[in-house]
Amino acid sequence: MATRNASSPSWSTVFKFDNLERPVQQHLKNVYACLGTGMLAAAAGGYLTLIGSIMQAGFLTALISVGLMLWLNSTRHCKENFNMRMGIFLGFTFCSGVSLGPCLRMAIYVDPSIIPTALLATSVIFISFTIAALFNTNRTFLYMGGLLMSTLSWLMVLSLANLFFGSRLLFNVSMYLGLFVFCAFVLYDTQLIVEKRRLGDDDYIWHSVDLFLDFINIFRKLMIILSNKETEKKRKD
Repeated sequence: MATRNASSPSWSTVFKFDNLERPVQQHLKNVYACLGTGMLAAAAGGYLTLIGSIMQAGFLTALISVGLMLWLNSTRHCKENFNMRMGIFLGFTFCSGVSLGPCLRMAIYVDPSIIPTALLATSVIFISFTIAALFNTNRTFLYMGGLLMSTLSWLMVLSLANLFFGSRLLFNVSMYLGLFVFCAFVLYDTQLIVEKRRLGDDDYIWHSVDLFLDFINIFRKLMIILSNKETEKKRKD
């Protein structure tokens, strides 16, 4: 009977990031634990905005989430401020989930299956790009920062201009290019967090904000793209 080759790698060794120092690995554990907690808060916010008639001011809650993010950034990272900063972070993620209300309601109106499909696709993209960034030892993706920021700025200008033109083509370009940019941001932000920790920055709450924004923006754009595709399909039928 053939036996398994003892030298063949197992899943536990395949995903053991030996290129990362132990303090960096511990920091990443804290970042993703914090991110997971924020995702739960965002999911609660998104759920409440669907079942409640009060929490439907998506634009207002988006402004509140921005304010909370700025407050978190201005609050010093130290042991004494941990509980307060964690509360601010959870408030930020909760309000971000509430601000998704209009997109969630649109997706449910078109086809309720769009939401779990977009969530699954976002999770696969996020995990895959995260692993790719952590396995990359040449810090290649750090050089994308300037290009990504410039592209994001042009996308904002394009979106504002399209408010006046109302072009379907510009809208699609903005959605698909924006999806590509935020996928690339997962690569960039993951490697940036690693390098920041190596330089002594261990503020894992703030580092999880970057990854949270990447995830939620990918999720939002996928929902819009899938909703538009399903609407076009129904129109043709």
